[in-house]
Amino acid sequence: MNKEIFRGIGTALVTPMNESGVDYDALARLLDFQLEGGVNALIVCATTGEAPTLTDEEHIDVIEFCVDRVAGRVPVIAGTGSNYTDHAVEMSVKAQKVGADALLCVTPYYNKCTQKGLVQSFYRIADATDLPMIVYSVPSRTGMKILPETCVELAKHPRIAGIKEATGDMATVVDIRARCGENFAVWSGNDDITVPMMAMGGSGCISVFSNIMPKAAVEMTRLFDAGDVRGAAALQCRYKPLMDALFSEVNPIPVKAALAEMGIIEDCLRLPLTPMEPEHREKLVALMRAEGLVK
Repeated sequence: MNKEIFRGIGTALVTPMNESGVDYDALARLLDFQLEGGVNALIVCATTGEAPTLTDEEHIDVIEFCVDRVAGRVPVIAGTGSNYTDHAVEMSVKAQKVGADALLCVTPYYNKCTQKGLVQSFYRIADATDLPMIVYSVPSRTGMKILPETCVELAKHPRIAGIKEATGDMATVVDIRARCGENFAVWSGNDDITVPMMAMGGSGCISVFSNIMPKAAVEMTRLFDAGDVRGAAALQCRYKPLMDALFSEVNPIPVKAALAEMGIIEDCLRLPLTPMEPEHREKLVALMRAEGLVK
């Protein structure tokens, strides 16, 4: 059974902010830009969306705003993970009530657990709603990864659809695919290995890059699915320097700077995140200028 929620590019959306709070006018512009760019899904209130700095009320309001604006054109996947399972359950139930199509749940952070604890935690969250769920492995942020053998156990749950795999380790991806097959989808959590991941049977990418270049990101996955692997690989190589620049500082600092340069949002973050350093910003803007994103 293939539990693929979407195929292609799902944008890991930033949360536009200003001094007053969430900037819903800018969020509307960003959502329209993404939909015009043809993205296949939108992932809101997750890492790139600065979820840890949102109040619970803001978190659910942003999800509801996105659901209403998108109006069913693509799946809206709500980030509802937490290092406290009961809180993740609460947020997941609320996300379903405001119309989210699916959930993205990160592994617990700081009070990291065993692999057995991961399975029990994810099962409890998945049991709490009727929504499909993507689990999220990003050890650079959480200090732990979801092991391939754990994916086998997670795949047994009818609502756990797959994994956002952000270890950057292709051997882990191969192992997951070998063990789970079509019963467990794998999305890249790293823009710079989208095509290699798809070559291993991956479903696409949950992308930061597509915040600024949705059409290009979508075209890369479209070419791959059309059988033009060389064309897809060429785009992967062409955009790698820009993808790297978007991670020259902690995400979402650079992508917010980029979107501000494009006039879509304000360059506003919440502490502990701070604006991009001038030397990194200069390199990012130069790469954006080469792609015609800014003058």
